[in-house]
Amino acid sequence: MTDENNVKQAPDAQRHTQASDDHSPQPDQSEEHHAVGAQAQRDEEIEEIQRRSRHQPPGIQKPPELPPAPGRKALTIVAVLLLVLLLAGGFTMLSRVTHERALAKETERETVPTVAVVYPQSEKPDENLVLPGSLLAYEESPIYARTNGYLVAWYKDIGSRVTKGELLAKIDTPEVDQELNQSRAARQQTLAQLELAKISADRWENLRKTDSVSAQEADQQTSGYKQAQANLAAADANVRRLEQLEGFKDVYAPFTGVLTRRNVDPGALINAGAGAAGRELFDLARVDPLRVYTSVPQAYAPFIKVGAKTFVTLQEFPGEKFVATVARTAEAIDPATRTLLTEVDVPNKDGRLLPGSFGEVHFAVGNNVNKVTVPVNAMLFRAQGAQVAVVGPDNKIQLRAINIGRDYGTTLEILGGVAATDHVVINPADSLEDGQQVNVAQAPPNQQQAQPGSQAQPSQDQKPQSQNDDHRSNDRQGNNQQKGSGQ
Repeated sequence: MTDENNVKQAPDAQRHTQASDDHSPQPDQSEEHHAVGAQAQRDEEIEEIQRRSRHQPPGIQKPPELPPAPGRKALTIVAVLLLVLLLAGGFTMLSRVTHERALAKETERETVPTVAVVYPQSEKPDENLVLPGSLLAYEESPIYARTNGYLVAWYKDIGSRVTKGELLAKIDTPEVDQELNQSRAARQQTLAQLELAKISADRWENLRKTDSVSAQEADQQTSGYKQAQANLAAADANVRRLEQLEGFKDVYAPFTGVLTRRNVDPGALINAGAGAAGRELFDLARVDPLRVYTSVPQAYAPFIKVGAKTFVTLQEFPGEKFVATVARTAEAIDPATRTLLTEVDVPNKDGRLLPGSFGEVHFAVGNNVNKVTVPVNAMLFRAQGAQVAVVGPDNKIQLRAINIGRDYGTTLEILGGVAATDHVVINPADSLEDGQQVNVAQAPPNQQQAQPGSQAQPSQDQKPQSQNDDHRSNDRQGNNQQKGSGQ
């Protein structure tokens, strides 16, 4: 039926087309109007065909074929999917790396040690430098015997003041006496042989002039005479040696001083020399003047002048000052302690000062030395010497050697090595190394010190003492024990 309708409609369309052609404008009209009319007619025909085709039964219509999807669209979809997958993988990897980095930083932060720091306190400059020192005898000599024998008697005991050449003891030397007698007798024998050799040499010399003897025989006699002369000289030397040993039977004082020790009694066996078998008889010390050796810190070394006046104080003479003079210095800084060894001589005409006593030397050095104090628990004792750990601006440890001045008990006076603006570590661990990274924590309240620029002064009951003042503290403990026992 559809085909018949199409056939019927075809003549109608032709007739309609012819009618249109009959009524079409003349060729002289514009071509534009003709094209528009033709296009409108075709559109109407197409619309009519479509309208009719919609009223046809659907079972007999062939489904239209869909055009295939263009290839560009599929590629776009695949690319978008791949991009999404890449972004998801990158985000996952980035999250994992960020987490690992955060974990590494946290682990590293936990492994970095945390230290507490304080500021060193600026100390008020003073005009006097007080250093500890031991009073020593100007000259001190142990006296030994120079000959073997037995002690007959001693004439001076400890504490005796003797002058140079004064007799101290007498030694009995029977063996030396007999050796001296024997050497003198041997000398007489040698002298007799010398006289005989001289007579023989003269006689053979006269005979040689008359050719009664040969030259060889005359020379032998002359040589015998010279040998006898040498033997006599050796015998004389042996006699003098023994006579000198006899002179050592009497022990004399080598210089003026005080006997500080006596180690023998009458009848004791005396062996010559100072070796294993030797025995010290006396110990003699010259106590006027006394020497005081002290170590001046490097920062004060330029102010120590030879010949400068100073004074010495002792705890057993409170309030008294003993005038002294700087006798000499080592003229070199000790690299181990960074100090200058200085000798101070103290007159002791009345003998009030005793050798071996502990005292303090006061030097007038001016007030040009910058000093700070740090807690005593900030020090590090290593093979390089006394050090402190300072935290730098980059939170890294700097190990610095320090020059210790005085010891105030809980704090130390530092003459060089640190400044008042440094962050000094308190209670440093032995494992701290130079350049090690650390975290800074606040110091405990009892360890905190004033900010830079403040000045600290030792209290009146906190008298400064040297770091090498162990024997002084021992003396104080001994005095306290004696007082307790007396009570």
